[in-house]
Amino acid sequence: MANRLATFFSLALLGALLSSCGTYHTVTDLVTSHVPERHAGRASIVVDLGEQQAYLYRGKNRTASSRISSGREGHRTPIGHFQVIRKDEGHRSSLYGNYVDDSGRVVKGNVDSRRDPRPPHSHFVGASMPFFVEFSPGYGLHQGYLPGVPASHGCIRLPYWKARQFYEAAHIGTAVVVRP
Repeated sequence: MANRLATFFSLALLGALLSSCGTYHTVTDLVTSHVPERHAGRASIVVDLGEQQAYLYRGKNRTASSRISSGREGHRTPIGHFQVIRKDEGHRSSLYGNYVDDSGRVVKGNVDSRRDPRPPHSHFVGASMPFFVEFSPGYGLHQGYLPGVPASHGCIRLPYWKARQFYEAAHIGTAVVVRP
C-alpha cells in the first residue's frame, strides 16, 4: 500500500511539474542540455555544378545533400569561395518575374525587367525565391523548380525542404564553395 501511495504522489508531482509552461520549459532544457550536439562545428555549403548537387556540412561531417538546378548557358553560376552575405525567407527577384495587371492576372510572363518593356496598365512582380541564401551579389541558393539540368539565371535552386534546411543552417558569414 505504501508503494502504491508513493507511486501515486510521484506521478501527481510529475504531472504538476509538466502542466506548468515555465516548469515544462525548464524540465525540457535540463533534459536536452546534457545531450551532445549530433553534428558539432560550423556550417558550410559545397555546391558541385558537375554533379548538380549541394552539400551541407557541420565541421567535417556531411549532414545533408540535395539535387540542384544551377545557372544555364548564358547565365552561369559563379565558381569560387564565397560567404553568405544575406538571407531572406520570402525573397522575390528584382530582375525576373511577370508583368501583372491590377487584378493579379499575368499580362506578360517570364520577363527580364531590364529588357522587357512593361505593358500598359501593368506592374512587375518578381519571381518568388523562398529561403534565399545570398553568397555573391545577385546569386544565392533558394527553393525553385528542378528540371534535372542547369536551368536558372545563375542561382542554385533546391527542393522546398532542402532549401529550408540549408537556410536554417546557414548564417551570415557561412562559407560557400561552388566548384565546377
